[in-house]
Amino acid sequence: MDLRREGEVEIVISAEPSTVYALISDVTRTGEWSPECRRCQWVDSAQGAVVGARFRGWNRSGFVRWSRLVEVVRADPGREFAFRTLPDRLNKDSTTWRYRLVPDGAETRLQHSYEIHALPRFPVSWIMTLFLRHHADMRPQITESLKRIKTLAETEASTISRREST
Repeated sequence: MDLRREGEVEIVISAEPSTVYALISDVTRTGEWSPECRRCQWVDSAQGAVVGARFRGWNRSGFVRWSRLVEVVRADPGREFAFRTLPDRLNKDSTTWRYRLVPDGAETRLQHSYEIHALPRFPVSWIMTLFLRHHADMRPQITESLKRIKTLAETEASTISRREST
């Protein structure tokens, strides 16, 4: 399978960057928007998004299930949140996933990208070729994630606005 090694998608969200950042940096909520990652949990006593904090993500696509250990590599509230999958005994690949938040008036332009640093080796590459064809280009999955993030963030922004007006 020919893998696209990087990609980026963006969306405009009617919410402040601080609201969007609070949502995306709470990795325990990832399952609410990701088409593939079902849940994440902080590990090694980490409790939040700071550089060096680690979490484990559990993924499912069809009947294929796997988990990955992940490390936060950038945590700049309201501006950028990024993490990378860590290579392990079976999975020698590594990908950085990045969110950049750009203020745009009362809105936020959210850019979500990925960059593959090391490609999967056999047997993971074989499994991907057979069962995870959508991994050849992750942009459609990212687009779906961003649509769901937009809905969640705008709902939360509306709730905050209603609380502040009362």
